[in-house]
Amino acid sequence: MRALPVSVLTLVALLAASSASHSQTPAAPAPAAASMARTPSPAGAEVYIISPKNGAKVKSPVTVQFGLKGMGIAPAGVKFDNTGHHHLLIDTDAPKDMSAPLPATDHIKHFGKGQTETSLTLTPGKHTLQLLLADQNHVPHDPPVISKKITITVVE
Repeated sequence: MRALPVSVLTLVALLAASSASHSQTPAAPAPAAASMARTPSPAGAEVYIISPKNGAKVKSPVTVQFGLKGMGIAPAGVKFDNTGHHHLLIDTDAPKDMSAPLPATDHIKHFGKGQTETSLTLTPGKHTLQLLLADQNHVPHDPPVISKKITITVVE
């Protein structure tokens, strides 16, 4: 009997494994993504906008300074107890589902490097600003640490 080269034997084994896997019943679809577990926030934690003040008339670009009491700042992806990073909501309401990661949009700005202020270019007119702190996965804490919504007017 003649010996077959190793490469031929390897090919035969791969073909046999491939046909065996195709003859099995298909796998069940993956379950729908569940809400992420929310990180607890300590009692009394507060986030707020230092400046501009509610009702301020400002010129663009607008410097927005973030304040935080009772918690610390940590970059996105870094887990430390009682920390999070800022998200600035611009001309929008807070999300209804606080168990999902906050999307990055024109109306929800992420500050995942731990920034505590930003410069915004805004069109003339009225705008609302609100801060929402989120954990290392961009999921708001439980209970949410969210500022009062302020209204500013950008003048030319």
